[in-house]
Amino acid sequence: MANERQNFELSGPRHLGNIDWQDSNHRRCVAASLVQGVCIQERDRQVRRLGRDALAEKWWTFFNYKLLHPLIDGGSIFGTVYKWSRKAVGTPFRPTGSPKIVVAFRGTITKSKTFAGDLKLDLQIVKHRLHTTARFKAALDAVKKCVGESGRENVWIAGHSLGAAIAMLAGRRMAEEGLFLEAHLFNPPFFSAPVERIRSEKVKHGLQYIARSLVAAEFCWCTCT
Repeated sequence: MANERQNFELSGPRHLGNIDWQDSNHRRCVAASLVQGVCIQERDRQVRRLGRDALAEKWWTFFNYKLLHPLIDGGSIFGTVYKWSRKAVGTPFRPTGSPKIVVAFRGTITKSKTFAGDLKLDLQIVKHRLHTTARFKAALDAVKKCVGESGRENVWIAGHSLGAAIAMLAGRRMAEEGLFLEAHLFNPPFFSAPVERIRSEKVKHGLQYIARSLVAAEFCWCTCT
């Protein structure tokens, strides 16, 4: 039996039928749901839930987004690029404050098919070497492509745990180029950031911008067990 937390009908924020995109809590709930969608995609893949049995899709279609493509590392889905769906709402106009594109990254999944690879990346965070990994490089390429095609003001990045670290680092790299993205980071790893040693004011400003998006304590649906 599927874990209840993976089922949108049982655990998703169904009360957000009418989203106020100016409400920061609504925005975070949407971002958390899209991150959960990444996690459930990987769980669907692992347990071979297909067609009507798959649970992931509702986590983004409920908010009128469609899946552009997953991001894959070593056969595992670690991220997803979502796009606002005009077809779903029947209008070409996107609500003010809503992102056109969301690039979301899941956290560590403690299942045998994924855990070893995710744990290696968690260790890279501790060693401050996450930026050298193939997963981060694929994530950064995806973010850069989305920003290049849609403009930084239309792109969100989001992640949970390991995914939050990837999103944070990608946001920092974009900030170094003067491109500040809205970020929703849930339970990010806490590692030291020697801001006083950073000489670039652009980078400092970017880190401060990202830091304002961190959620110290928040209810979200970003755990897959």
